[in-house]
Amino acid sequence: MEYNRTKPAGQLFLEQPERFLHLPSMLYGFRNTVTRTSLTRSGRKIICFEGEMDITAADRKCPCCGGLRMDSNGGQPIVMRHLPIGGTLSCVSFVHHQLQCRDCGATKMQAIPFKAPGHLITEPLHQYARDLLASGTCTNKLVGEITGLGKNTVKDIDKQRLLEKYTIGGERLIQPERQARFLGIDEFKLHSPWVFATHIMNLETGHILWISKGKDKKVVYDFVEHVGAEWLSNVQGIACDMNSDFAEAFTEKCPNALIVFDHFHIVKNFNEHVIAAVRKDEQKRLLEAGNKEGAVSLKRTRYILTASRSTLEKRDEQAENGEKVREGSKLFHTEDVYRKGGHVSKYDALLKENKLFFTADIIKAKLDEAYEAENLPTMRARIVEIIKLCCETANARFIWFADLLFKHLEGILAHAVMPISSGKVEGVNNKIKTVRRRAYGYPDDEYFFLKLFDYSRTEYVENPSSHRICD
Repeated sequence: MEYNRTKPAGQLFLEQPERFLHLPSMLYGFRNTVTRTSLTRSGRKIICFEGEMDITAADRKCPCCGGLRMDSNGGQPIVMRHLPIGGTLSCVSFVHHQLQCRDCGATKMQAIPFKAPGHLITEPLHQYARDLLASGTCTNKLVGEITGLGKNTVKDIDKQRLLEKYTIGGERLIQPERQARFLGIDEFKLHSPWVFATHIMNLETGHILWISKGKDKKVVYDFVEHVGAEWLSNVQGIACDMNSDFAEAFTEKCPNALIVFDHFHIVKNFNEHVIAAVRKDEQKRLLEAGNKEGAVSLKRTRYILTASRSTLEKRDEQAENGEKVREGSKLFHTEDVYRKGGHVSKYDALLKENKLFFTADIIKAKLDEAYEAENLPTMRARIVEIIKLCCETANARFIWFADLLFKHLEGILAHAVMPISSGKVEGVNNKIKTVRRRAYGYPDDEYFFLKLFDYSRTEYVENPSSHRICD
């Protein structure tokens, strides 16, 4: 039997007459008698294996009186999707008999041993779809295209697979696989506009341990109830942003663990609430003073002001090599960068023209130095220096940041004792966005959370086809 391709890189298609095709005996009780072909609604070719279902001794046993005198009382034609053959879909067709007892008149339907539970498909096709979904490289849409199954069927199969893998009885989440020493916690947007969820993960393995709607103390309380006080007592450190609910709840339930506010969130707050805000304030001040040219010069400078000097030098080097240069989410050609005089030169000009920008540059450098401190006294002295520097500016934005550092000083200084970060947590947040984008959204929150559990435990394999399976 031969297979042909209609395109050089296309899938294989059967070209032999259908009368030569016979279904193997993997579907026990089914006897293939005739094979036909037709087209689905989408225009794909489908091979239909028509046949008969044997009435077994188990079928003839009456569920009421226990007698073995049940006979066919008519039936209904049934069509079940089966494994695809190359790029061609297939199905099996037979009459599903109703059986009636001669003695007591009770009826029952004939058993179909190869039917997948809950779906009108064969068990081999059900297992094939599960294997594709478990690979971690196929989206639900791709699995549907390969198997010919509808999106709701694929989703139900995948959800049942994940429930069996990560829950007990489909209701209670499994306990963590191992004891965690360091935890990370962060919230992410679940639905627009203001519906959030929170995930807690093991920072060493990257495994998500808990996901729940909301971003308040209840999330932490539910997690503690899930893992137990004994398990939580062995946790040494927890990396999080400056969400007071998270910090207070973990301090209450896990007093032995250090709450660490990492460098990323401190710098993020400084960039968003100080540098970006000061830039807008300066634009407004220049416009009110009649200096329109000065206000225009501050347009499109947010990226340059918030980026580190090393990042700007790297972008200039890329521009010199003729590469496209990324500024935030935008790409610029080489000539555009040099038309602006380069990133570093523009940055130096902004610092020279504005004292507040110059102060912000000093604070960014001192924040880096503080988080590189090897001991607690050194880090404390550097953070205190930053607080004093902010207060000396007499600017409301900088004073706000000084107040932020002072109120969260204990969690910031904890980094000197336990240098952990929430970098993996932020990486998971990016993966969450990718997972949602690939599927064009997940309206079923429970299914979405289970997918995130699974993705956090799936090892990434670069170019899987290049890895040879050895005996």
